Amino acid sequence: MRLILMAGLLMLAACGGQGGDGTPADTLTQRQRDSVIGASRLPGAGGVRGALEVSDSAAARRALLDSLSREN
Repeated sequence: MRLILMAGLLMLAACGGQGGDGTPADTLTQRQRDSVIGASRLPGAGGVRGALEVSDSAAARRALLDSLSREN
């Protein structure tokens, strides 16, 4: 029983959430994580895809307005 408990604790310690220098082990941006979720077949993935499309549309609109304001 002790051996199983020790093995479990060692496995948990080995699977820490941070890299060796104290930075998070996950290197994906929030946008990349959302894209992966949107491309999956998980429940709600369609909503994530829709939110990403709206975000892209708003960013394109802002970029267009910024470029128009710089020309004047």
